[in-house]
Amino acid sequence: MSSDQHFKQNFIGGQWVDSKGGKPHDVINPATEEPASTIILGTAADVDDAVAAAKEAYKSWSQTSREERLEILGRIVEEYKKRAGDLAKSMAAEMGAPVSFAATAQVGAGIGGFLGTIEALKNFSFSEQMGANKVVYEPIGVVGMITPWNWPLNQIALKVAPSLAAGNTMILKPSEECPGNATIFAEILDAAGVPAGVFNLVQGDGPTVGNAIAAHPGIDMVSFTGSTRAGILVAKAAADTVKRVHQELGGKSPNLVLPDAELEKVLPPTVQGVLVNTGQSCIAPTRILVQKDRKAEAVSVIKAMFDGTEVGDPMAEGAHIGPVVNKAQFDKIQGLIQSAIDEGATLETGGTGLPANVNRGFFIKPTVFSGVTPNMRIAKEEVFGPVATIMEYADLDEAVAIANDTEYGLSAVVSGDPAKAAQVAPKLRAGMVAVNNWGPAPGAPFGGYKASGNGREGGLFGLKDFMEVKAISGVPA
Repeated sequence: MSSDQHFKQNFIGGQWVDSKGGKPHDVINPATEEPASTIILGTAADVDDAVAAAKEAYKSWSQTSREERLEILGRIVEEYKKRAGDLAKSMAAEMGAPVSFAATAQVGAGIGGFLGTIEALKNFSFSEQMGANKVVYEPIGVVGMITPWNWPLNQIALKVAPSLAAGNTMILKPSEECPGNATIFAEILDAAGVPAGVFNLVQGDGPTVGNAIAAHPGIDMVSFTGSTRAGILVAKAAADTVKRVHQELGGKSPNLVLPDAELEKVLPPTVQGVLVNTGQSCIAPTRILVQKDRKAEAVSVIKAMFDGTEVGDPMAEGAHIGPVVNKAQFDKIQGLIQSAIDEGATLETGGTGLPANVNRGFFIKPTVFSGVTPNMRIAKEEVFGPVATIMEYADLDEAVAIANDTEYGLSAVVSGDPAKAAQVAPKLRAGMVAVNNWGPAPGAPFGGYKASGNGREGGLFGLKDFMEVKAISGVPA
């Protein structure tokens, strides 16, 4: 059976099965505004079936050895590589990541999540002696996973890989905005020989399937990546069953440009993070803080980057950026751009409306504002589009204060001399600080402070977050 048929099914207990009472949902191609694929939005009954399958599979999977888990993880990577082209085309059609970018960065991020977990598992100490106590790490049980559309394979891999490595079984609900790659991913795990019921896929939306996962008494942990608003709802739904809640939520990352930085050199690699994936990254460093005497120079460098960025068809090969994922996101971004104009920011390039070379689709003009102040909406709200905001500071103390003046704390960037950046990094209230770069470091813990969530993903810290800790006393050391 082909992926086309599987798109309309769930993967439960090692079988492709029809939903119990689900409804069809067209996934819209954001470049054409026409349907790209159709899924069936699942139901709470589908979640019940997936939980039953996961609980049954847990009995044996939780008892597997490190070597058995490493072998399966290795086979997943091999099977995943075979489907790279299919994964890229699916993401290009459903969420608009240009196919060249999808095949490299999007597909590569998923592989990276597995490779980082494999390295962590190889050397992981499942038990350690602490004084008179033996402390052991054990699987947590059945994990519910709710993932977003913006870096879909990355977010799936950062939950599935550590869950497999820890000995957990799982139910995944991917975003209904970009579900096809998750169907292909389920086929990959099946081909790799993941035992029936260890991994289950239920397609659906947040209010129905997402809520059923968060509230389910048979699920021991829920791991959610998405907006802070939705993350709060997941945590509330999970509270009655006292399950572990693991969240990676919104961000509003600062790019603190040091007063004496070589702007031509340090800005391109960091400001690129606002353009990559059409700005749809929770760690996009959109608030660019520059010393006030260097504003004109910074505007010149950043404006040239944005003016040189082409927008176009995600199905065409090339280095252009695609549309944003859907009309709701498009309308939100247009409203935020207009709010900045209305509130007195200076529009340096871009603005509202479609780029000149397209007449449909959810494309955004690469946009740069200067003169942005901390009280403006565009300085506070997560834009999730290719929109850079340049803010000014008088001295480093003020720069740090502006950088930290946000409800979020996912990541921060410092641009300039690494030795000087090392002195600034500890003052920034964020889970990750990158110097002269914006992306996550492979294998490093990924996650944030404040309204950006709690818990970490990736590498050793991600593995530990998907496990329980048990203390055993009174036994021989």
